[in-house]
Amino acid sequence: MPDITLTDRDIAAIDIGSNSVRLVLYRLEGRAIWTVYNEKVLAGLGRDLPTTRKLSPEGVVMAMTALRRFAAVLEGVRPDATLIAATAAVREALDGPEFCERVAAETGLQIRVLSGEEEAQYAAMGVLAGAPLAHGVSADMGGASLELTRLNGDGVENGLTLPLGPFALADGKAFDAERIKARIDQALKPVAGQFKSERLYAVGGAWRTLAQVQMGLKSYPLKVVHQYQMSADEALETARLVAQQSAASLAKLPGVSKKRAETLPYAGLVLEALIKHLGLKQIEMSAWGVREGLLFETLDEATRTADPLLAGCTALGGRQGVAPALPGALNGWISEIVAALPEVFGEKRDAVLVSAACRLADLGARLHPDHRLELVFDQVLRAPVAGISHTERAFLASAMNARYGGAPATPQPEVIDRLLDAAAAKRARAIGLAIRLACDLSGRSPQLMANATAKVKGGDLRLTATEGYADVLLGEQTKKRAKALAEAMDLGLKI
Repeated sequence: MPDITLTDRDIAAIDIGSNSVRLVLYRLEGRAIWTVYNEKVLAGLGRDLPTTRKLSPEGVVMAMTALRRFAAVLEGVRPDATLIAATAAVREALDGPEFCERVAAETGLQIRVLSGEEEAQYAAMGVLAGAPLAHGVSADMGGASLELTRLNGDGVENGLTLPLGPFALADGKAFDAERIKARIDQALKPVAGQFKSERLYAVGGAWRTLAQVQMGLKSYPLKVVHQYQMSADEALETARLVAQQSAASLAKLPGVSKKRAETLPYAGLVLEALIKHLGLKQIEMSAWGVREGLLFETLDEATRTADPLLAGCTALGGRQGVAPALPGALNGWISEIVAALPEVFGEKRDAVLVSAACRLADLGARLHPDHRLELVFDQVLRAPVAGISHTERAFLASAMNARYGGAPATPQPEVIDRLLDAAAAKRARAIGLAIRLACDLSGRSPQLMANATAKVKGGDLRLTATEGYADVLLGEQTKKRAKALAEAMDLGLKI
């Protein structure tokens, strides 16, 4: 892998897996990583491995067609760097080296074939890139293999690869749940002690499809798979459901393709076994895996350790031309108001979310005023930003709803009421109203903002201005905004 540092660049990643061949184009803005193009082909390269030890001939044809196209796309967009990796199918197939040579000859693409340990490591690094607080076990299911890696809260520990992908489990035979369960148990039992954990981070298309099925079962209101969480009981219910369904029945479910339906029952049985053998209580989905792990490795240390949520919010807010000093000025100005609010996520996490909200304060600056509120709310709720739970998405969206003058109900109460409790909703609204007060009082000028202060004392919200600035800063609009904030915090108002 070339020694490059990637920041503020366009990066391409090609992942040649046992089931899918995918090209993703990323735009990096510091620690903020955006997917700007994503194309995959379910070639099934590893489908014949258990019986022939070779790549599927039909899969090779589909993969070569896709890779020739991907090479043409790369020639057109000319990214700053391209990362190309192949995993279990190419690694284990007798004709894997021949396939890599053919790809190089016909497309010019140079493939790096990852070892099983490397595949496990990069999948886990991808989990941490998308959820830096991850602590537990990463499980990356591909077409031919399952990679397990411990996440210790500070980084990635050594992982291993097991032949528990759907193609390996099928072994060229018809689906037989009892036979497959026995094979899974035989592979997992010897290593289960190394990976005991309450939380599993699930990586791979099969897991994501399982999550989408479960979302449908419970009519979950937010269709964002990344960092979606299921209890072990919820996951078991879904795993057992898909394991009992025929491929034809599964293909009728929303979001389940015909090819994915063929592998889904195997994924369900593996998940059931992981819950049993590892003692899992919670499963969290990660939309980030090997590709993002490869990309993450190339970032310099300072960029890698930055908070992805704050980086993403900075990038989103910055596109609106927000003054670079405004988020910091807002954070400081509302600090005494925030200090008077009850904690919701814990002191450290609450501080991160307040900082994120301040970075989003001007997100609607260039949007039509008649639609600004709904557009900002929806973008914050569903933005492809990493390092944020679904509850935190609802929290920030509710804060931005208040920042732009929205009612307490928010534009989508069916989503917010499901994800956010009353205490969190009250805190979010107060933070949004505090940001609205600060922005409207100062015209979003950090210099003007510095000439007024807001404090909570003796049951009142108290606004003051430095000498000579009272008439300028504490007018009717300020009083209106302050009154709304005071009422939201159950305070009196003194100006």
